[in-house]
Amino acid sequence: MKLPYTHVDAFAPRPFTGNQAAVMPLEAWLDDDVLLAIAEENNFAETAFVVQDNSGETDWELRWFTPTEEVRLCGHATLASGHVLLQRDGGEHVTFRTRKAGNLEVRRMEEGYELALPLIPTSKGDWDEATELLGSRPREVWLNPDGYGIYLYGSEEEVRALDPDLRGLRALGNDQFICTAPGGDTDVVSRVFVPGGGVDEDSFTGSAHACLTHFWTERLGRESFSAYQASKRGGHARCRRDGDKAVLGGNCVTVVEGSFYLPSAG
Repeated sequence: MKLPYTHVDAFAPRPFTGNQAAVMPLEAWLDDDVLLAIAEENNFAETAFVVQDNSGETDWELRWFTPTEEVRLCGHATLASGHVLLQRDGGEHVTFRTRKAGNLEVRRMEEGYELALPLIPTSKGDWDEATELLGSRPREVWLNPDGYGIYLYGSEEEVRALDPDLRGLRALGNDQFICTAPGGDTDVVSRVFVPGGGVDEDSFTGSAHACLTHFWTERLGRESFSAYQASKRGGHARCRRDGDKAVLGGNCVTVVEGSFYLPSAG
């Protein structure tokens, strides 16, 4: 079986930056273990699979897999999926129905795209076991019960210098450890560690920015800001709050187009 395959750098102004995603439109859903095996073979933070939505509710159904599991929400692979489908089919926007994150939309903009995700709120809390593993104690901790944690530092330099105990964080479960501070060249800087989900440090994390959009618009007292995720590859986003949505703006670059060859059963 030959499957279409596109490798996209998302939230990337140029190739080899932002976060990598594989986007694979399918005619029908394959078994879950096959989808996971494909994602493991691709070995990106996420592989996005899309199937046309025959319900009429949206344009496409969308699911995301890391090399180790299916996830409930992935922003960068959604932006990448929108990029692939809008480049292929034309139009100004495309909608997706997901299993656990509701309906999502990617819209073409004058520069790049905008992705609307559910806003993810946090409340002030404590998690001493996690803060001891991050390499430097944050000033504040803000948590969401769905596995998102914001760890606030005083400066971009502190965030860039973090050297967390990834094995220790992995043992705490499939949580996002979102380390953030006011930025230098951008309003906000972050690094995101998800070792329990098979991604030690993510290059750019859309879902984390749905969390950061709620956190930083409250703290900054305004509805939008610029953001940079200071991973090795780096990734940029324009973030704004629109009601109960976090709207993330960014660019995508297609790096590879081709076919994935799936062996026949038996």
